[in-house]
Amino acid sequence: MAIDLEPGWLNVLQDEFKKDYMVKLRHFLQEEKQQGQVVYPKNADIFNAFNKTPFDKVKVVILGQDPYPGAHQAHGLSFSVQKGIAIPRSLINIYKELETDITGFKKPAHGNLEGWAQQGVLLLNATLTVRAGAPASHQKKGWEIFTDAVIKKISDLKEGVVFILWGSYAQSKIALIDQSKHFILKSVHPSPLSVERGFWGSKPFSKTNELLEKQGKTPIDWQIY
Repeated sequence: MAIDLEPGWLNVLQDEFKKDYMVKLRHFLQEEKQQGQVVYPKNADIFNAFNKTPFDKVKVVILGQDPYPGAHQAHGLSFSVQKGIAIPRSLINIYKELETDITGFKKPAHGNLEGWAQQGVLLLNATLTVRAGAPASHQKKGWEIFTDAVIKKISDLKEGVVFILWGSYAQSKIALIDQSKHFILKSVHPSPLSVERGFWGSKPFSKTNELLEKQGKTPIDWQIY
């Protein structure tokens, strides 16, 4: 697993890559491939969230749990899939909420969210890899230690970041965030299993822009092009 990381992130995270848990995680990923397992996303995309959203640019964090385990889906950004791939149901629901929350939003024909990432929305999964066809297969192998450190670094070193936390797993990370200088927007997960219990009408996107504008920051253009 080669580490090709945006310089700002490398500066704040370089010590993590030297720790024992990361050495063990590298060995685990090597063993998976030696055993013939297909791992998503491809190596070059594992740290895509960081490379698309430099540390200095982070204004918003949307936290997911795992990469999608299907072929050609995952490309290192939470909730996002590559162009040409069917839009996952959770993302369809996110688009439906956007249509009611953001005036003029039109449901896009694809699920690639890179446009958000390039504006400062860190699309971070708690676990950065997965075995093909096996959801949650790379949980508790070390990735969560790394991404917890990422959340803590953002909390410690930045101010006024909006954390969008959907579902109980994402909300379990609240303890890592200094709420005296950051903002938390939370609701149930947009999954079809929970969406009816409070995701509709939660307006996370307009609320995020209001919080950014109050700080004099440029709001996010949520339209996917």
